[in-house]
Amino acid sequence: MKSRNTGYWACQILGWGSYTAINLYWTLQFAGRHTYVYVAYAAFFVYCIALSHLLRREIKRRGWLTLPFGKSIPRLLGAAALTGLVIATLVVVVDAALEGRFSWGAVAGLSMAASVVTFMIGWTTLYVVISSGRAATQNRLALREAELRALEGQVNPHFLFNCLNTIRGMISENPARAQDMVTRLANIFRYNLQQHDVHTAPLSQEIEIVSDYLALEAIRFEDRLRVSISIDPDASSAQVPAMLLQTLVENALKHGLANLPDGGGLWIGASMAKGGLVLKVENTGSITPEETGNSTKVGLKNARERLRLLYGDRASLSLTNGDGRVAATVSIPRAL
Repeated sequence: MKSRNTGYWACQILGWGSYTAINLYWTLQFAGRHTYVYVAYAAFFVYCIALSHLLRREIKRRGWLTLPFGKSIPRLLGAAALTGLVIATLVVVVDAALEGRFSWGAVAGLSMAASVVTFMIGWTTLYVVISSGRAATQNRLALREAELRALEGQVNPHFLFNCLNTIRGMISENPARAQDMVTRLANIFRYNLQQHDVHTAPLSQEIEIVSDYLALEAIRFEDRLRVSISIDPDASSAQVPAMLLQTLVENALKHGLANLPDGGGLWIGASMAKGGLVLKVENTGSITPEETGNSTKVGLKNARERLRLLYGDRASLSLTNGDGRVAATVSIPRAL
């Protein structure tokens, strides 16, 4: 907000300063160098800024920029023309007050009325264009933010249901382990809430949460789940979309290992490449060529959409199949 105000006032000073300097130059050519001329134009510079700022405030207060085109244009043009006429009138009044009589200054003020009105209409048009462009940008950002929040807020109800059922069954059998499961489940949801406003998190934090998630799933899979994690130290601090790794791991378990009677392995790896972070989640199993080229899994569609909203076409998520493994590989640029 501070930078916007600074830019606005810089444009005001530059625009009206230039307009004042040009008019002052031509006035000096005809009237000569008199003190009152400089004083008159100094006053001109001040009240032009004041009145145009007042016009801007009224435009915002009355909400003219939000009105339909046919209603806003007459109001904006009328207000701009009226402000220009007020400025021209002030030129005459100030000059008469400084000289104590009706003189060349009054004639100049009347003759420049058309010029001032035209300049004010141009000022208003420029303000409307900039404000409309900024509003459109803000709307796009707000829509992007809403889409990200909606995607981040998607919690797999089956995972929560399974965890709660498992905890319920363990409360009487193994209270200590049930307590540990509740703590891990709370960690996952607390982390999800904490990251909701920033959208990204260090990979090291993602690994911690995935470890809690896998500890919960290990109870359901028992000895059918074998996990291996290999993270390049340079990759630990890399920023990734919050809960992205958990989404990939969940997809590997739900659509891969859960369908294998004997279970299998889950491999998580990350390393830094020239373009940024390469994150890979592999699981035992196979998928059809159709799934490889265009997966319809909700989790992967969610992940791809979040990557698109955050990084555009600079990030990617691919699903490959071979050697008895399915690999989900994510490439993330070094910075947003």
